Amino acid sequence: MAEQVWIAGVGMTEFARHTDRGVPDLAAEAVREALADAGLERRHVEAAFFGNTTQGALQGQYMIGGQIALRGMGFERIPVFNVENACATGATALHLAADQVRAGSVDIALAVGSEKMNIADRDRAMAVFEGAYDVSDPAAMKAALAALGGETDNSHAGRRSVFMDIYAAMARAHMNRFGTTQRQIAAVAAKNHRHSVHNEKAQHRKEFSVEEILSARALSFPLTVPMCAPITDGAAAVVVCGERGLRRLAARGRAVRVLASVVGTGVTHSPDAWDQHISRLLAERAYDRAGVGPEDIDVAELHDATAFGEIQQAECLGLCAPGTGGEAAERGETSLGGRLPVNPSGGLESKGHPLGATGLAQVYELVGQLRGEAGARQVSGARIAIAENGGGFHSGEEAVAAITVLGA
Repeated sequence: MAEQVWIAGVGMTEFARHTDRGVPDLAAEAVREALADAGLERRHVEAAFFGNTTQGALQGQYMIGGQIALRGMGFERIPVFNVENACATGATALHLAADQVRAGSVDIALAVGSEKMNIADRDRAMAVFEGAYDVSDPAAMKAALAALGGETDNSHAGRRSVFMDIYAAMARAHMNRFGTTQRQIAAVAAKNHRHSVHNEKAQHRKEFSVEEILSARALSFPLTVPMCAPITDGAAAVVVCGERGLRRLAARGRAVRVLASVVGTGVTHSPDAWDQHISRLLAERAYDRAGVGPEDIDVAELHDATAFGEIQQAECLGLCAPGTGGEAAERGETSLGGRLPVNPSGGLESKGHPLGATGLAQVYELVGQLRGEAGARQVSGARIAIAENGGGFHSGEEAVAAITVLGA
């Protein structure tokens, strides 16, 4: 019989521009906090999964990043696995750690993601995103974006990652299909910036009105700068355990159950086949494994690298009907105090997006919510939570997605 899996501890650095810190140092802070949160020591960890996406390109550390970072903290003998899965790297590291525990291979495992993305050469930092689609066939990506959102003139737009153009094309396709408006996308961004004011670990903690967001510097239409995630440094860590590991915890009542963890890729489908989107297919699998449905979710952390991303993922996960994600945000349904709060952390737009750490930071937030420890951003009575973490681009959608369902 497969082991039940629990999250025993979580840790996270402040997400920011850490000009004087590197990947190992940031990882060490998050891991120390996660171990302390679990009431465990380094010697209890039997396997580690280290997530990072940019260290090779930006620091030249193409291999053994996890071994270097964790050995520097004193982890010895245990297996350390390096994980790269685009922006879904953090959730993938957690998935692999949970699988090790569920299989009975180890009692306690560690998942950690750490990124140092802010470097002096801003163009090099932006260039890392170019490796998250099929670099052997850039014409195919250009054709896919045109098929999604039509041709558009971006000559006026400032420096940005290619993924802002990708999300913009997805947004225009949604607007054409369902009538979603730029103002509704801005409402999502305004909501998330408002939430971030209460998150002491968020990169940006400034509230913006819908009007301020609409009048901000334009990127690829319909996106403006406050609708998009910044370049971020930071780390997050999660301690995963099974029943035997759980018995080692002094405060077992604070452990949160992993009801489901799924990772997958998409299927070939036409751009307008929204019911075949990678996240929708994975959500069905996740709900089935967790024994819950979207109607049971109390709080969600969704991958909003842009504000439109939250709209898309809320619909794909069944948290609202197709085409209604923007309306739900405008009505306040996804705000704290609303029907189903989404991204109470502030989301990637304001909390920040250190790629390999993002999925674990979502879990950090949700564990706090399910424990009732989220302070001013606490969702009342939260018992079931869901996180969606996706990344890359292939065949008109994310190349990979990961969904995690947690229960108090």
